[in-house]
Amino acid sequence: MKALYYTATRETAFRNSPDPVAKAGEALMAVEAVGICGSDMHAWHGHDPRRVPPMILGHEAAGRVLEGPLAGQRVVVNPLISCGLCQYCSGGRSNLCPERELVGMRIPGAFAERLTLPARNLIPVPEGMDVAKAALTEPCATAWHAVALAQRSAWRPLAESRGLVIGGGSVGLLAALVLKTFGTVSVKLAETNALRRATASTAGIEAFDPSAEAAELDAFDLVVDAVGTVTTRAAAVAAVTAGGVIAHVGLQDWAGDFDARRVTLAEIAVLGVYTYTEADLRASLAALHSGRLGDLAWVEERPLAEGGQAFRDLDQGVSPAAKIVLRP
Repeated sequence: MKALYYTATRETAFRNSPDPVAKAGEALMAVEAVGICGSDMHAWHGHDPRRVPPMILGHEAAGRVLEGPLAGQRVVVNPLISCGLCQYCSGGRSNLCPERELVGMRIPGAFAERLTLPARNLIPVPEGMDVAKAALTEPCATAWHAVALAQRSAWRPLAESRGLVIGGGSVGLLAALVLKTFGTVSVKLAETNALRRATASTAGIEAFDPSAEAAELDAFDLVVDAVGTVTTRAAAVAAVTAGGVIAHVGLQDWAGDFDARRVTLAEIAVLGVYTYTEADLRASLAALHSGRLGDLAWVEERPLAEGGQAFRDLDQGVSPAAKIVLRP
């Protein structure tokens, strides 16, 4: 089969790779669409010690099962492979399983024509759904999980709240769309890239440039940080209102301090958000299919063979798309 390999920092190669063979309990699928995630970019930049080249990245995948219990069925991938036995798995929080693995991290990913993974990690796609839109299920589930966690911690309902999302990549834009779907009074999105601001506006989200116009201070009941840097964490703490909630999703860097004094004195809840549960994946797939999150016209599709250029375009900020989906 053909696959897009991450070969070295800022380098990829589209080349032949051995065909994967499904083991007992696994399924073999033909990958039909796979999104480039921010974590894939993080690895490409050489900033993720867990992803060691040469390897196949990619985990936001949809395709058709070739061998296994769902043979012939179009599916989306739950790329989090958990033990299924620990207290977290049995309690519905498999994303916290201490034995979890992620497709495209230490095991081969989905930037390839074929992929094997446990059959239990496949979710059927509704009949007639565009496979490129189905591939948004994983990033949408991350956004959905963030909003769901924040909603549980919020002092007042989202229908009485103002929301701010920092970062206009796919998770950030989807978080803003999910907040609107959940009935948030108003939603703003902070994004420095003008092309992505235009994309967000087209999707119905009010976007502004935080480098030119600082977010209102002490004004938002819920802030979603979909970037995760020292700068964005500081901005989130400054923007959230007393008693509000910060959902920290992005992890572009993990060093540095933030205003712990304000967090304490203003009783601000800061939530770490890691991926999603299977319930989040299924809810996201249904919402994407129903049109509740819009027409998703902001997705750009490219051939897998052109994936190297897609990485470079995302790095240089020249693509207006919040998500580039590669098609093997």
